[in-house]
Amino acid sequence: MQRFQIEPESTEEYLRIVERRAELARLVAQAHQRKSVLVYGPEGVGKTRLLQDFVSTQPLALYISQSRSPHDLLLSLVNSLRQVGARGIPSNTSTMATSSLKGILNRALDAQPFLLVLDHLKGPSRVVTKIIKELNYYGRTPMLLGARSPHMEDIGALQPICADKSERLEVTNWPSPIALEFARHEAQRTRLFASNLEAALESIARSSDGNPGSIVNMVKMAHQSKYWMDDQIKFHVLYLDFRMGRR
Repeated sequence: MQRFQIEPESTEEYLRIVERRAELARLVAQAHQRKSVLVYGPEGVGKTRLLQDFVSTQPLALYISQSRSPHDLLLSLVNSLRQVGARGIPSNTSTMATSSLKGILNRALDAQPFLLVLDHLKGPSRVVTKIIKELNYYGRTPMLLGARSPHMEDIGALQPICADKSERLEVTNWPSPIALEFARHEAQRTRLFASNLEAALESIARSSDGNPGSIVNMVKMAHQSKYWMDDQIKFHVLYLDFRMGRR
């Protein structure tokens, strides 16, 4: 059974890319300038982790994992205000009307320099879009918007909030060497061992196109007995099932 260790000289570069340090630094810099940013990239690339890492550095960032109905969006934002210790937030807001929640939010946004982080945007409704634009209020409240692409089907009429190229950050898949190191790391972390492990991990890194989520899912699938023959991983069968969504 094979075991691997990341080479010491490549560790810093590996961590820099895997932890998205350059992207995180850019988001922090944009936040200090009170600028909105559209963060986009394919499913599984690590947008949510990047946004959550950003939120952990910003005490006035309000993170919303998904923008659903107008009432749910406003209620989630008010609850986030309570979590960061904003003053004047009622203890029970779940039964409040949309207009009351909007009033609470606007007063809070006028009083402190909050930043809104809205993740998993996908074709927001016209009403939700209208509320988001009202909260932005011509740049009063900067926003980080997480979507799979910068196109209309994902962010719709929110495009003008991040119209400039400097206000868009594409999160891309990793280069092949980093993808392979990450696959090895996942194998170590999940205690995956096989006589053909290196070949299987190389295939996983290559077929994933460097997508972190795909690597994690395929390594997880490799633990299942149906993808084994003796002490070897049957990668081709595993990959076919992965492509067909059989996980």
